[in-house]
This record gives sequence, structure tokens and C-alpha cells, in this order.
Amino acid sequence: MYTKEFEIRWSDVDANRHLRNSAYIDFMSHTRMSFFMDIGYGQRELAQLNLGPVALHEHMYYFKEVFPGTPVKVSLQLKSISEDGMFFEFIHNFYDAKGRNVARCEMMGAWIDLTTRKLTGLPKELFGYLEGLDKTDDFRIMTKEDTRRFGQVPKDLVTV
Repeated sequence: MYTKEFEIRWSDVDANRHLRNSAYIDFMSHTRMSFFMDIGYGQRELAQLNLGPVALHEHMYYFKEVFPGTPVKVSLQLKSISEDGMFFEFIHNFYDAKGRNVARCEMMGAWIDLTTRKLTGLPKELFGYLEGLDKTDDFRIMTKEDTRRFGQVPKDLVTV
């Protein structure tokens, strides 16, 4: 399973002195981009493919507080992917230094063509790397209905 470890800094906490919501989002985004960099698809390579990832929604579940001065480990697993790779769902789990699951996020995203500004499928080589990512126990191929659970993507954003 792909994981990334982070140190909780003072700037990562909120007025309640625990990890702020937006820091969870930042750590997940950094974990995803680290995965892509590790497989050879960093920002420069994605730009050459004219691709950018977009988050369509992120649903967070918090189980325990996380405080500054302690590390947190963030995992990345593939929950689903559409047949053309246009849409994907990742699961991120957050673990404290003792290995306890302190938070979880279900994230749905898509790929955008940076010229047309429309959603697009993945090139085969990149699709293969995503398929090779550790999968959740309930992994499935994403259907059109799955992408509309929380609203419909406007037709003018999708290329065929």
C-alpha cells in the first residue's frame, strides 16, 4: 500500500490545537501527487500529457484528534476507476504514530484536458499505473451512475 508520512507542524493546527480540516486535505493531495511523482508522472510529465487531476468531492470521517509534534501516515488506495480512466475514487486512511486509524476520506476525482478544460480519459500507460495501485476490498469498475451520486457533471465539461 502506498503511504506518505507527515510531521504535524504548528501551522497545521486550528484554534482547538488539533489538526485542521484543510491540513487533512493538503496531506491527501500531497500523498496523491507523491504517488504520481514516484511512478514518473510529476507535474512536468502531466503537463506534457496536457492532463491535470481534479477533485470532485472529498468526504472526511474523523475518529481521533491529531496533535502537533506527532507524525501522521496517509495511505492511498484505489476504490474504483471508470473503464477509460476519466473518473476515479481513492480512499485515504490516516494513521497515528501507534498505527491507529484516526481519520478516513473517500475522494472522487477526474482528469481534465488542460487545453479544452474538459474531462478526459487517461493514456494507457498512466491508466496501467493506476490499475496497479493497491485496491480496497470493495474495488469496482466505476459506472456512469457512480459518478452522479452527488450530482451530475455538466455535459459541457466532458469530452467523448
